[in-house]
Amino acid sequence: MKIEADLHVHTVASGHAYSTVEEITKEAAKKGLKMVAITDHGPGLPGGAHLYHFWNLRIMPQELNSVRILKGVEANIVSSDGELDLTDEYLEPLELVHAGFHPSCGYESGSAALNTKVLIKVMDNPLVDFIVHPGNWKFPIDPETLVDAALEKGMALEINNSSFLPTSSRNSARSFDLPIANLAYKKRLQVIISSDAHIYTHVGVVDKAVELAVSAGLDEEQIINTSVRKVLDYLTTRRAQR
Repeated sequence: MKIEADLHVHTVASGHAYSTVEEITKEAAKKGLKMVAITDHGPGLPGGAHLYHFWNLRIMPQELNSVRILKGVEANIVSSDGELDLTDEYLEPLELVHAGFHPSCGYESGSAALNTKVLIKVMDNPLVDFIVHPGNWKFPIDPETLVDAALEKGMALEINNSSFLPTSSRNSARSFDLPIANLAYKKRLQVIISSDAHIYTHVGVVDKAVELAVSAGLDEEQIINTSVRKVLDYLTTRRAQR
């Protein structure tokens, strides 16, 4: 399975990542990727990028080292109302918006039912494109309720390769991600497979996430970022629904 676009990548602006856009796009080109999304953490995460970082993404070129760049964010969920740490003023100009749970960002994990309810509220935000790393033991969810809601709202969920690395804070990720992937296959929900790279050497490294996706039966048709065209079509559709 060939992934053409890595849609979840962090630069030094995230505060705890260690590579530049130049390094990231060079590595992406070296690995045969055609697109990367620069999705630094929002300001709600300790050390995250300042709001001005996202406002000023407009200066970033559309392409660097022959790799298409999507200007984005990994926004943090900061309340049980599904609020994010960037207002619409900052989200609207971006080409891609991820949203996900992170500790120490304002929303502290509740029951699986509550966490799922919060993610569904986030999905109702027309400026959000993807829910990232929903398989997270720190923020348990009800997989079937979440997948059903994502299907209803036309929103893809992420299978995050970083979750399977020994350095991840989301240990035991397979047992949390596999039920989501199995349900996504069964119900024909679209997903993305991302590196969540925090250093350039991890850009495009998605082998463990691909292995899980294949074991669940997911095929290329359901995985959006096997094609740049599918990524752009998905994002175009999301924006047409605003």
